[in-house]
Amino acid sequence: MSLLIPLEQLVVRPTSRRSGPLPTRLVDSYGRIHNNLRISITDRCNFRCVYCMPEEMEFYPRGVILTYEEIVRLSKIAGTLGVDKIRLTGGEPLVRRDLPHLVRALVELGTLRDLSLTTNGTRLEQMAQELWDAGLRRLNVSLDSLDPAKFAEITRRPMFDAVMRGLDAAARVGFSPIKLNAVAMRGFSESELVAFAELAREKQYQVRFIEFMPLDGDDEWNDAKVLTAQEILETIGAVYPLERASPPGSSDPATRYRFADGQGEIGVIPTVSAPFCATCNRIRLTADGKLRHCLFAVQETDLKTPLRAGATDEELAWQFVECVEAKWPGHLIHQQGFQKPTRNMSQIGG
Repeated sequence: MSLLIPLEQLVVRPTSRRSGPLPTRLVDSYGRIHNNLRISITDRCNFRCVYCMPEEMEFYPRGVILTYEEIVRLSKIAGTLGVDKIRLTGGEPLVRRDLPHLVRALVELGTLRDLSLTTNGTRLEQMAQELWDAGLRRLNVSLDSLDPAKFAEITRRPMFDAVMRGLDAAARVGFSPIKLNAVAMRGFSESELVAFAELAREKQYQVRFIEFMPLDGDDEWNDAKVLTAQEILETIGAVYPLERASPPGSSDPATRYRFADGQGEIGVIPTVSAPFCATCNRIRLTADGKLRHCLFAVQETDLKTPLRAGATDEELAWQFVECVEAKWPGHLIHQQGFQKPTRNMSQIGG
């Protein structure tokens, strides 16, 4: 079964013909400034998380994926438009060869105040030092369960111990804070909330609970499966009192809470129950070169085709500008007209 999405099934914006002075910031029609670019460098992954992708998956051929040189060029163009924060995602980015070379090239652009990477952690034991040496300083590690059996159930891979060794290696190298991302699903996550809180207190990890979102995997989404941020905070707060740490109006998707005794903190990302669209500053570049103004966008801007056809930096920059200008006020989860993305999470980028 092929799960590659044919191009004709996506709504792709035409190549821009605009010219003239480019803006120095990416601002949408609602006044939101976009300085945060998430770049998926591969759709491949060594997990098959039930909320992300099916077990049987056909990945894009190598020639479809942006090269590192193309990623660096687009990142440089984005930098001229005010993008100073990049997160590398996948799929699983550590399965792509020579990743430290890309990290080093992005650092050497000199335009980034923040470069981070999201990983499942299975290869951190071998790669943490090399990534640090290349200039990476921040990590987000996906970890949905602290129980090896439940971990294997949700990822469909028995690799819990590899992830924990990877976390230890990353901490030894110097990565701090290390953020742990746990997708919160009713009927799966409740019994481990306090254990995750204890891990945050003991290890100084920032554990971030992400509400289960309607993205195509094998575990079909419905509202009843969403374990809300408020429920998570109430459960943990009953054991360890919490104090809000995030400032009002922050563009960070996670609302952070510190433990009242000052020993560590957690975060919640209420994408479904309390969307933060009004402060969103993020755009996404898929591994096959499509720019998206929202995780749930139904329209994409094709950057790869004009890039490979010889487009100038200015022409490509206008594509960024127009994509952001077309951004909607917010996703429509729980509202009439909501459409699930035509790609699953691994094809969009985490």
